[in-house]
Amino acid sequence: MLEKGPAKKVTVWVNEDTKHPHHREKLWLAVFEFLRHKKVAGASVTRTQMSFGDRQLIHRGESPETPEFAYRIEFVETAPRVEEVLPTLYEMVVDGLIEVQDTTVIKDVNQDKTLVEADLTGTLERRQEKAQMMRVFLGERDKWHGEPLYEAIVKRLRMLDISGATVYRGILGYGAKGSTHRERFLHISEDLPVMIAVIDSHAKIAEAAAAVEEMMGDGLIAVSEINAVRLVRGE
Repeated sequence: MLEKGPAKKVTVWVNEDTKHPHHREKLWLAVFEFLRHKKVAGASVTRTQMSFGDRQLIHRGESPETPEFAYRIEFVETAPRVEEVLPTLYEMVVDGLIEVQDTTVIKDVNQDKTLVEADLTGTLERRQEKAQMMRVFLGERDKWHGEPLYEAIVKRLRMLDISGATVYRGILGYGAKGSTHRERFLHISEDLPVMIAVIDSHAKIAEAAAAVEEMMGDGLIAVSEINAVRLVRGE
């Protein structure tokens, strides 16, 4: 599993009809299978709808003259692993493009499903600890760069590795301005109230509160001390 920190992103561009120079199979599939065989952290293949290369010939799916697509194989790995697979990729891709970029791994999740299933049969452990709850009150119509503010806040909390967040949608409420927000007939809303609840450590809540405050205009952030009881099954 990739760890947080510097890494390399490799992108390989080939045409659909390009063959492996030796095995005569489709090159995009051969590159993908090679990366899987070398156990890189992960790779994806995407097919473009329209493209052109150095020959200035446009490739598009609906054109009978140039029906082939361009394929893009992309993966992220550590620098040593990229150096390991690049020589073979150079040898395979005789007609195409290989691009290597510096990147940064922010988070990599690779949880073993069998381990999770095994944990469900384990013993139940009860852990109690001091924590904080943050509740964010805002309106359903509030926006952040064009998207609903509550969605943007949840995405930001995930980036901060907050343990969890829950969004509650109200049916009636009023705020500091005294205006009433309610759900009308046929579920047509008038800026319904929304609350986001988060529980985490003191340090994490302080970090989350600062980030949310930067994103909000009108609204309320409330932080309270709680006793958190965590139920953990298995290891």
